[in-house]
Amino acid sequence: MASGKTTAQTDVSNGRFVELVPGQKIVQIGTFDSTDPDFAGEMVQTWYLEALDGGTRVTIVCENVPSGIRKQDHDAGLRSTLDNLAHYLTND
Repeated sequence: MASGKTTAQTDVSNGRFVELVPGQKIVQIGTFDSTDPDFAGEMVQTWYLEALDGGTRVTIVCENVPSGIRKQDHDAGLRSTLDNLAHYLTND
């Protein structure tokens, strides 16, 4: 079984929004399903939104990140999410 995976072929997580402040803040909790405690548990992400001329600054604060997730991998995943969001918002 691949390290950190729910099974050898799957990686299961669930998410829920716990606070939405339109135009200001989004708080969500992601729960990771793994038998490996280094990759399991609940992570809290708080997204702060700040309107700027021509765009929005997004600051993401992550708490309780599972210890098995390397910072550079986590940063790359967040960057990919923001890039996908920007693409979605600028392309009908």
